[in-house]
Amino acid sequence: QGQLVESGGGSVQTGGSLSLSCTGRGFSGYTMAWFRQVPGKERTFVAAIRLNGGQTWYGDSVKGRFTISRSSDKKTVTLQMNSLKDEDTAVYYCAGDRNRVIVSSIGRATAYENWGQGTQVTVSS
Repeated sequence: QGQLVESGGGSVQTGGSLSLSCTGRGFSGYTMAWFRQVPGKERTFVAAIRLNGGQTWYGDSVKGRFTISRSSDKKTVTLQMNSLKDEDTAVYYCAGDRNRVIVSSIGRATAYENWGQGTQVTVSS
């Protein structure tokens, strides 16, 4: 199934930018995505990308501010986060599918079988 390894994250001021990366080691899925979670709440969808076709999807709260992209070798996915808000503070998780997740399930955490360890993003003024 492979392993997803995240990097990036940290603390940034409101309005600032941050970049997260996720590298698949031995991962051979079709889609990689980012979800985020705050204590006591469910994981929510942030963005996803098809590794072959490059199609992208975004959660409503991050549209226009976040950009997901993939490397040319399709092993690394990057989430560029701009105009960060305090409410973007969360643990961010990289996810990957084993079987090609259908479009209607792109934003569902249960559609993904592979997960990274999570990385903290803290936005404050």
